[in-house]
Amino acid sequence: MKSVFLTAWLVAALALRGFGQQANITNNYHSDNHIKRLNIERSMVFTPGDSWLYSHHQSVVRFKGKLIALWSNGIKDEDSPGQRVVYAVSKDFKHWSPPAVLADPAKYNDTLNVLTAAGLYQYNGTLVAYYGEYTKHRTQTKLWAKTSTDGEHWSAPIDLHIPVISNHGPQKLKSGRLLICGNFTFPYTDDPSGISGWKMSSFYPQELYTEDNPSTFYAPAEKSGYPPLCEGAFYQSANGVIHTLLRVTGKGWKGRLWLTESKTNGQSWSAPTETTFTDNDSKFHFGHLPDGRTYYVGIPDTLHHYDRNPLVLSIANDEKTFNHNYIVSDELYHLKKEGLWKGGQYGYPFSVIDGAYMYIIISRQKESVELLRFKIDQLK
Repeated sequence: MKSVFLTAWLVAALALRGFGQQANITNNYHSDNHIKRLNIERSMVFTPGDSWLYSHHQSVVRFKGKLIALWSNGIKDEDSPGQRVVYAVSKDFKHWSPPAVLADPAKYNDTLNVLTAAGLYQYNGTLVAYYGEYTKHRTQTKLWAKTSTDGEHWSAPIDLHIPVISNHGPQKLKSGRLLICGNFTFPYTDDPSGISGWKMSSFYPQELYTEDNPSTFYAPAEKSGYPPLCEGAFYQSANGVIHTLLRVTGKGWKGRLWLTESKTNGQSWSAPTETTFTDNDSKFHFGHLPDGRTYYVGIPDTLHHYDRNPLVLSIANDEKTFNHNYIVSDELYHLKKEGLWKGGQYGYPFSVIDGAYMYIIISRQKESVELLRFKIDQLK
């Protein structure tokens, strides 16, 4: 009876807060042949031989003159026991070192856990690599970190004491606070090093969840009357408001992103609302160009669900209408070996601006990792 009362109260509260109304962040993407194509360069970071056939959840950073890429690396299937986290290094964008292991999973009841790459962050000459861990049954979720001063030799694991598999690594807010996007939780810290003081926040009441991983976002959504919301990415506008867009997956509801916002520097969040921002059921990333404009990198096409193609860059001049679209790439990759949930031409893009270039790292059918770059003067 108590849970029924809680659900009824929550649904009523969300209705009062505007649940069901469309938010005003949108895009204007149409699948046609009139979208400008960017002139890009490509570099294959990793493609497997006959082992370690799953690669995903990638990120990249420029650190002390080197490009460092981080990703999840599985034996064959997505997020299965034994999945590890690896990294590779390049001095020239074109040539990459063989993958080196950042972290191997521990065992729980004689079964290897699952590790997930969770992004990179650098501060004061130190690089931090994040990775999540949970058991085969998606329990005992933890977020870990390792630090390095050269990008190749790493510290012992640091337990961050938060039960989150983060979607992207920490990003700095205008206040200096660091914020992480999980599926439905948004941990934050005022420690500039990014390795201590993390606190949890979410648009869900705390009693609706205990951990945030790829399986736990379904239950609180169902109890709250939402579709399955997951894998957020955010940007902060000039007025300080943090806008976090959320992927919708599962049956029904697909094709549009949802939005939750924070006006309290990440400590509390509005009830999510559906937007008119189109989506192909995939992860995406936001950032700011050097001239201050906000950009999105993702797959907004809805005609070919889950193809995750083409990869698109969209820019908003007003911080809310992403209507300047560019095709980054639509070249096809051919899968070498079938595996569970392996697919999608341009999986889970992450972007970073370095000098005159924007770099975008993606997985190719969750098997290979590729890095793209282009000169940002094309976006004028």
